[in-house]
Amino acid sequence: MAKLDDDKLPPPRIHPTALVEQDVHIGNGTSVWDSVHIRKGARIGRKCIVGEKTYIAYDVVIGDLVKLNAAVYVCAQVTIEDGVMIAAHTVFTNDRFPRACDPDLNDLQSSDPNEETLWTRVGRGTTIGANCTIGPGLEIGEFAMVGMGSVVTKSVPPHGLVLGNPARLVGLVCRCGEPVAKFGGQQPPAAGTFECHRCRRHVVWPGP
Repeated sequence: MAKLDDDKLPPPRIHPTALVEQDVHIGNGTSVWDSVHIRKGARIGRKCIVGEKTYIAYDVVIGDLVKLNAAVYVCAQVTIEDGVMIAAHTVFTNDRFPRACDPDLNDLQSSDPNEETLWTRVGRGTTIGANCTIGPGLEIGEFAMVGMGSVVTKSVPPHGLVLGNPARLVGLVCRCGEPVAKFGGQQPPAAGTFECHRCRRHVVWPGP
């Protein structure tokens, strides 16, 4: 990816209704739209779009050239790499055993991360469709694609196309987004190289 030149990018544009807490870094060329809430310590790269009513938790790291559409919920301990698109109403999760309060119902549980809070990483170039739910502790490989409405409960391989609830691997996609292989109800092939008919790039599949 070509290196972005900070000197040629305008300062970040933040809508007056957005709530940006202390110690947040927002890169040049990034737009933060109305009613967004960005918690303390979050890091957002350059030339990103943060859509209206999106929530970004504390210490979340987001790379350059990322698009978050409207009402995306990014919880703590999520890393989103460069060039990712996350469509509207996608929700990330990070807790394996979520409860509002202690077992005796005496007090609220702390929202701070603990040993049950898991990290999730979204690899560069990935697309996550609208209304998806991403389970905790997962790795979504680079240039993967998650179909709209999917519930992702397992990690996704690079260039993997996953659909459904729970999401299942149904094929492979090129860097440009074009499907290059469809698995249907069959098991993925042991290994192979697939050419994209649109851009002629190749996707190397190492096997499941």
